[in-house]
Amino acid sequence: MQVLPRRHGRRPQGPRRHLGALRPSRDALHPDGRRRGRQPRRLAQDGRHRGRGRHLDRQDGGHPRGTLGRHHPQRQGGGRGREAGPALSGPLHAPTSFFGADPGRFRFRAADATRAGVDRVLALGFAEASKIFTRFDADRAFAVARAVDRRKRAGEDLPLHGLRVSIKDLFDEAGIVTTAGSTLMRDRAPATADAVAVARLLAAGAVPFGRTTMSEFAYSGVGLNPHHGTPGNVRDRSRIPGGSTSGGGVSVGLGLCDAALGSDTGGSIRIPAALNGLAGFKPSQGSVPLAGGFPLSGTYDSFGPIAPTVAVCAAIYAVLCGEARPAARRRSVAGLRVGVVSTVMADGLDDAVGDHYGRALAELSRAGAVLRDIAIPCFAEGDINATIVSAEAHAIHAPHLDRLAALGDPRVLRRIRSGAAVAPEALAEARRRRDAARATYEAVAREVDVLVAPTLPVVAPRIAQVERDFDRLNALVLRNPSRVNLVDGCAATVPMGGPEGLATGLTVMGRNGDDWSVLAIAEAIEAVLAGAGDR
Repeated sequence: MQVLPRRHGRRPQGPRRHLGALRPSRDALHPDGRRRGRQPRRLAQDGRHRGRGRHLDRQDGGHPRGTLGRHHPQRQGGGRGREAGPALSGPLHAPTSFFGADPGRFRFRAADATRAGVDRVLALGFAEASKIFTRFDADRAFAVARAVDRRKRAGEDLPLHGLRVSIKDLFDEAGIVTTAGSTLMRDRAPATADAVAVARLLAAGAVPFGRTTMSEFAYSGVGLNPHHGTPGNVRDRSRIPGGSTSGGGVSVGLGLCDAALGSDTGGSIRIPAALNGLAGFKPSQGSVPLAGGFPLSGTYDSFGPIAPTVAVCAAIYAVLCGEARPAARRRSVAGLRVGVVSTVMADGLDDAVGDHYGRALAELSRAGAVLRDIAIPCFAEGDINATIVSAEAHAIHAPHLDRLAALGDPRVLRRIRSGAAVAPEALAEARRRRDAARATYEAVAREVDVLVAPTLPVVAPRIAQVERDFDRLNALVLRNPSRVNLVDGCAATVPMGGPEGLATGLTVMGRNGDDWSVLAIAEAIEAVLAGAGDR
């Protein structure tokens, strides 16, 4: 993990304070950005201090030089240097409140939110933060936040003013090396421009809040990464976070930031969202430009958000796709025709998932939705995904397979190498079958307003269990969400409760191009399920 330093700042009144590099402080930066005191040491182009410094970098898989601010508020008993792990105050996720805020009562400042987020990151300590972020640059976040506040004061329309968004480490950011979760990529040249998705977020007033860890090359649904470490699930740190947008889901779930930008090839947005009790949205493939994102599969890749609520996901999606959100929105599920998917996605559910899924369906029915079982035979053809994705991934990574064998995650290497066995004729046949599956799905989906199913058939497995039984559990975690990718649909996941503090998700899905309808319905369903939890 690369951590760049916080500069010195001042509060508007009171004595001067010296702030060590990356040291958490409520006085670290006044919202107007005024500074005093000595200037920080300059950083070399590679991020290292000239002379004595506290540059931290785990991108090479080595040991950190220094600590994250030399401040460990969470250490408790049990011996010197032992960390009890995150002990953050406040809710699991605490988004900024500019959505729906009354400007007459509340003046939101991006610098304030950024300062709060940085302090929460610092409170984690290096060991935990380095599993979530591959790179964290507090100076950059503050600089962007102050600039965003100036733009807002100047009257610029900023739909995402001050929204702190973590960026999955497969999106290009100008001047930064995109590693895609792999040590193989650390020697690449820095990106010369932002990915289109990142550029659109920044133009809308978002604040880039660190680059997050991920499954190597985004090729796993469980979120393990042997290079950076695996961040623990926010509900139980011994369990997987879900992947491949693992650090993104945890960064939002812990309240470090307001949202995460992720990618979804077979569920990589919706899996970590569901397992960490969040909302996530996989847009229709092609609705968000892929330029500047490191690919896994050109046929399946799509980019979208993870956030605490569907409303925040929708606001981000509007920016990513470049469309205004329709003014008319569904406020109730009364009369909503809901197709309950009966093929594959409801098979073999954990008792806990099945129980909460049944409760969710009962709540929707109680709220006036009209439920009917829907069979989608093409959902049984999951082998199509494996054929196409493995072939395309192998084509991308073939030039460096020897290096990957020496330095990469052997589980990812095995999946990539399987694509070498896909003959051109088999790939063409898989594409033909996918086209047919999409046509079948769209015909069935037209019979209802929306389709629902459990986002995953299981609660988050324990990390140790997944390491012992990777292939089976990775396939199980990917099973349900990947069906939406198979038919090129769009889908949101919303929380539906879980056993003993764990999280489960309900998938709300539609056809390609139904994005706004799915988001509106998901928001209405989210309200019903949240209300049921309050009773």
